[in-house]
Amino acid sequence: MRTTLKGLLAGSFLAVLAGTSGAAAAEVNLYTTREPGLIQPLLDAFTKATDIKVNTIFLKDGLAERVASEGDKSPADILMTVDAGNLVDLVEKGLTQSVDSAVLTRTIPSSLRDEKGNWFALSLRARALYAAKDVDLREITYERLADPVWKGKICIRSGQHPYNVALIGSYIAHHGEEAAEKWLEGLKANLARKAGGGDRDVARDIMGGLCDIGVANSYYVGLMRSGKGGPEQQEWANAIRMILPTFENGGTQVNITGAAVARHAPNRAEAVKLLEYLVSDDAQKIYAEANFEYPVNAGATVAPLIAEYGALKPDTVDLVKGVGFRKKASELAEKVGFDN
Repeated sequence: MRTTLKGLLAGSFLAVLAGTSGAAAAEVNLYTTREPGLIQPLLDAFTKATDIKVNTIFLKDGLAERVASEGDKSPADILMTVDAGNLVDLVEKGLTQSVDSAVLTRTIPSSLRDEKGNWFALSLRARALYAAKDVDLREITYERLADPVWKGKICIRSGQHPYNVALIGSYIAHHGEEAAEKWLEGLKANLARKAGGGDRDVARDIMGGLCDIGVANSYYVGLMRSGKGGPEQQEWANAIRMILPTFENGGTQVNITGAAVARHAPNRAEAVKLLEYLVSDDAQKIYAEANFEYPVNAGATVAPLIAEYGALKPDTVDLVKGVGFRKKASELAEKVGFDN
């Protein structure tokens, strides 16, 4: 009888525990095209601060297709991606929902978030110039990259790569299609080699004397200089300096990492909390240190390895406007045979 009673008591106790542990713990489901390792420090810090668990699903490709196929049963709470164009695509496909957050509105400049609250920038990367250390670039602008003075001296990756399509789109937004085509022709004529490779290869080729300057993203300099890309890439970075060029009537062309709350988010409140945390001073500092990107929060610290190149002045043209010219930008790159 005692054994039975003990068994009953133990069973009752376990049932209570099961009931307690069965209570749904706060969580949020993140679908992201960013490598998990790049954002994990942020997610760990968020969980530590809020006790909200973050379940991460990494999707290299097909984010929109995955969420659309899951429909209203999708577990996705937040959709995170790189490139403003990808965020706009998510909105246009009806996969996001509007968020009205005083924290997000106050912290993120209006040019770096959707006017209806469907997406928000979390970090910035500049389309910068790498240069040999003895090259004078005090008067450089994006427009002047087509100047014949640079003939045979410029390196760049494919004109069809999203980074360059975005730059061309911004050029169209500033100057129109006809001027952009002429600019692309001039830039192509100034190439030291066929357009291709990656942004880090630009630094390598400058060190090797193949070109004097090149177009590449800002955060790669930090990744290379920090040693995260290995000693060889560290040597490439140490051989160059970075310039933040501007348009003649604007600022430096930037792209973003951003996120949106999914249309059918089952944990909407937790999703908003995560977005708000990601633009906090602490989180933005982690972003800067982990990825060498520029913060969207003006009060956050820029990583020293890129801060020494000067303050970033983002372009005045709205991101969405430039995104609207992506198709035309790609067509112009094809028309002038930029990659040939």
